[in-house]
Amino acid sequence: MNVEWLIVGGGIHGVHIAARLIGEAGVAPQDLRIVDPGDRLLARWRSSTATTGMTHLRSPAVHHLDLEPWSLKRFAGTRRRRRRPKSFAPPYDRPKLTLFNAHCERVVNAYGLSELHLQNRVTDCAIDDHRVGVRLSGGDRLEAANIVLAIGAIEQPAWPDWAPRDDARVSHVFEPGPHAPFEPESTVAVVGGGMTAAQVALRLSREGHPVHLLSRHPLRLHQFDSDPGWLGPRFMKAFLEEPDLDRRRELITDARHRGSIPPDVRRPLRQAIVEGKIVRHESDVRQLDLKQDGVALSLSDDHVVEARRVLLATGFDSRRPGGRWIDELIESESLPVAQCGYPVLDSALRWHPRVRVSGALAELELGPVARNIAGARRAGERIVGQLLEAVDTHPMRSAATSAP
Repeated sequence: MNVEWLIVGGGIHGVHIAARLIGEAGVAPQDLRIVDPGDRLLARWRSSTATTGMTHLRSPAVHHLDLEPWSLKRFAGTRRRRRRPKSFAPPYDRPKLTLFNAHCERVVNAYGLSELHLQNRVTDCAIDDHRVGVRLSGGDRLEAANIVLAIGAIEQPAWPDWAPRDDARVSHVFEPGPHAPFEPESTVAVVGGGMTAAQVALRLSREGHPVHLLSRHPLRLHQFDSDPGWLGPRFMKAFLEEPDLDRRRELITDARHRGSIPPDVRRPLRQAIVEGKIVRHESDVRQLDLKQDGVALSLSDDHVVEARRVLLATGFDSRRPGGRWIDELIESESLPVAQCGYPVLDSALRWHPRVRVSGALAELELGPVARNIAGARRAGERIVGQLLEAVDTHPMRSAATSAP
């Protein structure tokens, strides 16, 4: 199969960029494909948010997958006329997850993206003068004029050293596939100090489970996972003027509010703690012992927490996403990387004339919001903006538009 555009990743970033390419850059649907292992586009997004018990997004209503900023608001208005309940929460009009997902489905349908989805994985990639060759896990080979790497970190959940990976009693929130069901009213230990851990603990508590919430630090209160100033020139101007990529990495690390929760999650969490439904431990886990009827977690404050199951909400590894085939592509094509291992890009997010990136891989150019929905929108603007600019400055186009 030969296409003009191949997007690797069918999550938030891949879907938005596909919509941009078709809806703004005029790419014909038959010239574009999206490779993703999920049984549908956005499958990992849907399963992960369902597992956490998320009810509303952390980001405001203007951050979504459609092109026009107020699309989600207008979509919600249509649903309200059908007697749907109010679907935004203060502050910043944060959309209800069910509304956001329905709007995502509308975007997928509007651009016919499901028909462009190849349920598969990339295992190998090579670039020649004219095309990018990609081999899939099923053995098929694709060729594309351009490739967009919209690979997230969701397949790289961070596992603490003490947590066994081969025991069903210990699992990670972001593990692929279905999670083993929890026994009714069984005690669960949730490990993590951020929004995901808090949401999971609240969900399990509502389902009738006694919950222990273990984190290494006090509750950190932040509305967003980085200051809103990173969405515009307030902070990004200095960031983009910084030539030292090691310094850019430091700025990104310092800007992220890792392990933080917003006020609307902290309030019910505190209430559940007061009511004794959630027991919170501010301590490190030193050791996990497997028992016949569950596990025992030995903490650094000398307490021992016993539970039937352990659910890790410890985020993602900091290593570069993509795995072996990205490593091999870097080596074979001498693609530039910074000291941290992440791509060195131009302003249009090109890693190579035929390779563009989004998400975590673009953060040395897009800053700390690169992984978020806002980062997907910014990546789409950069990629499509460069394409439209190239068309406008093409000699034949200029001659045609200036002709009488």
